[in-house]
Amino acid sequence: MSFIAAAAKTAAPYIKTASPYITAGSAIMGIQQAGAIGKYNQSVANRTADIKTQNNQILDSKLDLDLASFQKQLDQLISAQKVATVSSGAVIGSGTANNIRISTLYNAETDKEISKYNTEIAKARNIEEADLSRIRGTLARERAKMEQIKIVSDVGTSLLRMNG
Repeated sequence: MSFIAAAAKTAAPYIKTASPYITAGSAIMGIQQAGAIGKYNQSVANRTADIKTQNNQILDSKLDLDLASFQKQLDQLISAQKVATVSSGAVIGSGTANNIRISTLYNAETDKEISKYNTEIAKARNIEEADLSRIRGTLARERAKMEQIKIVSDVGTSLLRMNG
């Protein structure tokens, strides 16, 4: 009989005795790892959701800056129109000059409203993406719990077969 065969024959009862403990220990490690992975994936998804939510604050700030810049450009345009009107000899606030001013103001208000609308749409999209990310995180956590249950079930089946 070779050395390996003799060692295997001697170790067999000990391996059979230790096998359930090794299986249980491996299962505990697997359960812990599945839980850790689920928690990690959920935290990543929640962080993504937080970033999307924070982007809404950035969009609000950007809108404020854009509107202030737009108002400055509008004021410059109206001033330039007044200078052009006076230079041509027309009276400010009458006739075509007044129609141009009213049209400019109307277009400016329309552009402001479009900017506000686009910002609100982008914010709504960010909120939706944040909510979906949180849902993905919850699903990742639930998948991890299911994996933990599967590991326990597989180990239980394996231990029953060992002793059965």
